[in-house]
Amino acid sequence: GPAHLFRLAGKCFSFVESTYKYEFCPFHNVTQHEQTFRWNAYSGILGIWHEWEIDNNTFVGMWMREGDSCETKSRQTKVHLVCGKSNKLAYVSEPSTCVYSLTFETPLVCHPHSLLVYPTLTEALQRKWDEAEQLLYDELITDQGYKKILKEIFEEAGLLKATEENEVEKQSKKITPEFETVEKCSKEYKQLSEEIKKLRVLLGQHGIAYKGNSGE
Repeated sequence: GPAHLFRLAGKCFSFVESTYKYEFCPFHNVTQHEQTFRWNAYSGILGIWHEWEIDNNTFVGMWMREGDSCETKSRQTKVHLVCGKSNKLAYVSEPSTCVYSLTFETPLVCHPHSLLVYPTLTEALQRKWDEAEQLLYDELITDQGYKKILKEIFEEAGLLKATEENEVEKQSKKITPEFETVEKCSKEYKQLSEEIKKLRVLLGQHGIAYKGNSGE
């Protein structure tokens, strides 16, 4: 994520509401401590640093997941990052059972470009994003296809965790032979031929000469 936010790592910020003390340690975890004299006062983890929340290609929050068990699931917390004069945990709520919402104020996110995703990526992933932008502009992919590519880029960058289904799909792709039958091979060849035609048209539109031999 944004390198300038790493200076928050190793620090913790607390917020007291009623009899509960909440503690947020960026890039580490969120905890809750019940401050009463009850013999079984609750003290536990509401989530461990997991991934970013990205909206409109901007970092908007941090997801802390896999906290202490709560009925049939684990507790999790979304930390919203908002501009503020100082670093402080400003607000805590529980919008749904065992899912918490924290608002963290910090001057580190006040600059309009401070939470943009693009500058945090490697050059290779930025190029991949640029190519997706061009394909969308030339209407060679749909908006949905564009979003899918972006999600893959964010996962590759480690900003989002790949879902289990995605991981299984990736693994099965590695194991399964590319062309099991002649029929599948022919179908794939046809699709690739169509794609090459589109790309040739695109190169022509941009005035780029293309030379390829029949073997290709």
